Amino acid sequence: MEGPIHAPLRHFTASDGLRLGYRAHRCGLPEAPALVTLHGLASNGTRFSEFCAHSRLRDTWDLYQPDLRGHGASMTRKAFSRWLWCQDQISLLDREGHGQAVFMGHSLGAQVAMELAVRHPDRVRALILIDPVFPEALRGVLAVVRRLNLLNCLLVPPVRLIGRIFAASRRFPYRDLHALDAQARQRLEEGELQDIVRLYMSPRADLRFLPLANYLQDLREVVRPLPHPAQIKQPVLVLQSGESGISDPRTNSRQIQLFPHLERVHIDANHWLLTEKPQEARAVIDQWCQGQA
Repeated sequence: MEGPIHAPLRHFTASDGLRLGYRAHRCGLPEAPALVTLHGLASNGTRFSEFCAHSRLRDTWDLYQPDLRGHGASMTRKAFSRWLWCQDQISLLDREGHGQAVFMGHSLGAQVAMELAVRHPDRVRALILIDPVFPEALRGVLAVVRRLNLLNCLLVPPVRLIGRIFAASRRFPYRDLHALDAQARQRLEEGELQDIVRLYMSPRADLRFLPLANYLQDLREVVRPLPHPAQIKQPVLVLQSGESGISDPRTNSRQIQLFPHLERVHIDANHWLLTEKPQEARAVIDQWCQGQA
């Protein structure tokens, strides 16, 4: 009988005292390698629940699904940034007793993984980047956000202050992204979903699950400059979509090929590879990780 998709929530205390949530699949083997998953904008750790539940790595690896600060079970109305997200992952490794981990990030999570590899190279064993987003490649709404980023940065502090004063008691529901993925997959198969970007990039839907200030901070981090790929010396696996509704694939490709130790796999999907092609993506990740063990 198949077990539950979602592992139970755990919590740990970050370096600044904030209580953060995560899920863990411990294999029970001594000194098992660790894989930490990093979700994207307005998301949470359940983005990777299906992967962790079915991955062959479960038998020999410890798998962790943190909710990034400001999201899900790591909710806060305090300021956060890509730098703080990196610090939190180091605290998680310390909490679970791992010196290093492979970090797997999707979209914004891939940006966090890249930052980690540069800021804490001794703690990052390798990177798996699922359709990484480079700011210069953004298009559509996110390209507009990038051009208006100074205004967004100016808006964040007063919006955060207003939320802390007038809506501090509001509690946000926890979003089950596996359930959303299952619905999206069924609609794709039945031909009812023509634009997956509108489903997964809807501010109206996202703001049911996190404060406006947190959403604006996510947008700010998405468009911030990234470390240059040549700075990342660890092995890198990139799963790149055939097309993307949020970034230009050709510009992304030019940046991706600058990683010194790169393996790249193209998957015919539109940015949400684990939603659209979960088995294909999982098979690539499992095989590559087993080669890193």
